[in-house]
Amino acid sequence: MLYAITLNYIRPVDEIESHLDTHRDWLIEHTRQGRILVAGPLEPRTGGFVLATCENRAELDAMLEDDSFYVHKLVDYTVVAATPALRAGDFPAQWAPDAKAV
Repeated sequence: MLYAITLNYIRPVDEIESHLDTHRDWLIEHTRQGRILVAGPLEPRTGGFVLATCENRAELDAMLEDDSFYVHKLVDYTVVAATPALRAGDFPAQWAPDAKAV
């Protein structure tokens, strides 16, 4: 399942910045494990965006709970699950196995 996750800052930017290194480490770890596909800041800088793939919502929630932004209550998360029906031909099939390549 694909998950679109929006992180919205709920604390001052100086608090966010003091945890950016550990947040980036978390992003890198889960990207290397194949769970995070893309991630980056929003424009304007009000939060961030993560596109992730997990077996189910419980796996995603466990992953999010390890993020320093979650631990220190710095962000609110909005999570939307998607089951892709179509994908570009060069989009990796493993991230949308039931989607028709077009």
